Parts: sequence; structure tokens; C-alpha cells
Amino acid sequence: MFKGISRSFNFLYKNQFQIPICHKGHLYSKIDKMKIGTHDGVFHCDEVFACYMLRLLPEYKDAEIIRTRDPEKLKECDIVVDVGAEFDHAKKRYDHHQREFNETLSSLRPELGDKFKIKLSSAGLIYTYYGERIIQELAPKGFSLDKDNVRLIYKKVYEFLIEEMDAIDNGVPMTEEEPKYKIHTHLSARIHRLNPEWNSTLEKNVDEKFHTALTLVSEEFMYMVNYFMSIWLPARQCVQSAIEERFDVHESGQIVEFKDRFPWKSHLHDIEEDLGIKNEIKYVVFQDKPDSYRVQAVPVTPSSFITRKPLLKEWWGVRDELLSDVAGIPNCIFCHSTGFIGGNKTREGALKMALISLKSDNVE
Repeated sequence: MFKGISRSFNFLYKNQFQIPICHKGHLYSKIDKMKIGTHDGVFHCDEVFACYMLRLLPEYKDAEIIRTRDPEKLKECDIVVDVGAEFDHAKKRYDHHQREFNETLSSLRPELGDKFKIKLSSAGLIYTYYGERIIQELAPKGFSLDKDNVRLIYKKVYEFLIEEMDAIDNGVPMTEEEPKYKIHTHLSARIHRLNPEWNSTLEKNVDEKFHTALTLVSEEFMYMVNYFMSIWLPARQCVQSAIEERFDVHESGQIVEFKDRFPWKSHLHDIEEDLGIKNEIKYVVFQDKPDSYRVQAVPVTPSSFITRKPLLKEWWGVRDELLSDVAGIPNCIFCHSTGFIGGNKTREGALKMALISLKSDNVE
């Protein structure tokens, strides 16, 4: 069912549409079209992204992008983002700079839960109301996404891409304390540096640079949607099946076996919670390559380096024959120095490593 999806997305990558841009209300086309309004001058990632996403919808596919702060010109636009000092979904006005604006994805879409608490930018506002439709529009021909799967992909794309854009544009720090280092190569930074420098001797054609920015965000967005639709989502069913069959692996139900190597951590945590068995599974076993199996301790959260129950501490940092002697298990390959993962040449050996660690009083 999922075969050929990546190929379809590659076609979309190679056939990015050309986007006509207007400046201060001047139309370059003789044909009247839908108009997307945003501010002129220095551009930022959020309104570039908002404009790009809108043009993925059929009604805005050929829309003019009008960059202006003239209120009269903005009134002529069918939809306005990041300018105009007004947020009104019914009127299709999506500015977030008003003092009283404090909306988040969770406040506007409470059915998604209370996880998403970052103040929205114009990109977040557009994604809030149109993101699910956009994902459906991007599904390759013949590929059916049910409502639940669209919702899953929608939330993941927000979490992995749009949320950081909202936070950066609104000046929301990642931590309460000063971070030890800063990242200067994120998407928002790459978009910002497309603006002409103040002392540049080149002609400052900001609209042309805005067009370049649209292409840049398109690559990022298409990659993310492709990943969650064609790679991440198929893996979910594999994790679901493995969890349902976990008692066939061991009577404790605390070890699951995957038949392939795929992204599993976020799926496992989500499915556990759905099934009411949160924190139950301690280890996963899978084949890494021919004659090489892995046993991995489940992290406390998908992105954490702390595990629920690491492999036996006496094995940490030990390899090959020495590890086999210490563990009493033939064909051992290694155990990581933190005990989060180990390897064995056989499936039986990897399972044995999981079973011995499970029965120990080893905790992290």
C-alpha cells in the first residue's frame, strides 16, 4: 500500500510551481486571481511558510502574493497573513502581532489535547486551520489516508516543523535558563539570511528573494510530510502488531520483537498509552543486518537518553568474546557504555540479553 509514495513525492519536489509575487498591490498578471496578502520589507520564515502552504490548496494554487502594508490594498486580498493587526478566521485574517493575541494550537484546536502550548505565528495559524486539508492534497494519487491517520501526520508535522517556527518568531526560548549553545542554521535563520544585507552593493530586490524563500520552505515541508506519510506512518502498524504479539516473545509482555528496523520510539509510547500499558515494555529486539541483532532498552520518552531499564550494568562497554564470557551468552557483539543498546550475532542471543537484564534489579 505504501510502495511508490516516495517516488510520487520526488515528482512533487522536481515540479515546484513558480509563484508570481506582487509588490505594494501591483499585479504582474493581466488575469484576476485570488490574492494572498502579507507585509512587504524584510520577510520572515512564518509568513513565507504561510504563503507557501496556502498555495498548496486548490483555491489558492494560482493566487497572487501581494506584499504591502497598505490597508486599502490588504482589503482587496482574499486572505491576509502576518499583517493587518487582525485575527479572524471567518474573515480569513491571520495576524498574530496584536497585544491580546495568545492563541496556541491547543487553544484553537482543543480536541488535539493540551500538548501544544506555543503561541502561534502566521505559519501556525494557517497550519491550524488548513494543515489537514494540505496533507490530504499532498497524498499521492491512489493513496488513501483515513481521518485518524491524517490527524496523526498533522500533529507530527506541527511538532517537528511548525512549532519551532512559531516559537522562534514569537521569541519563545527553548529553556528557562540560558542554553549552553545556540543553533544558527535552523530554517528560520536560513530564511532570514536571504534578505539583502544592509550594506549590500547589489540591487535590493526583496521580492525576488521572497521567491527564493518560498522554494526553500517548500523543500523542508515536502520532506517532512513525505517522511511522516511514507516512512513514519507505515512503521506505526509494524509497532502495533509487535506490541499485540509481545506475549509470543516472552510471557512477561515486556519485550517486543520487530521484524525490521524502522522508527519506533514515538509509536511505542503512543500505542502503550492508547492501550493503557504505559511504561510496561522494557526492551525491543530487531535484526540490524545479516548475522547481527540488537536489543535496545526503551527510553523514558522518545527523545530521552535515559531508559526505563538499561541492559545489565556488568556488560556496559564490554565487547565480543569478553562480553560473551561475562554474560554467559554466546556470540555477543557489544554493549554500549551506557547500557541502552547491545548486540548479538543471533536472535536467540539478543533475546537472552533482554531476558537476563529484565530479571535483574538493574535500574537507571
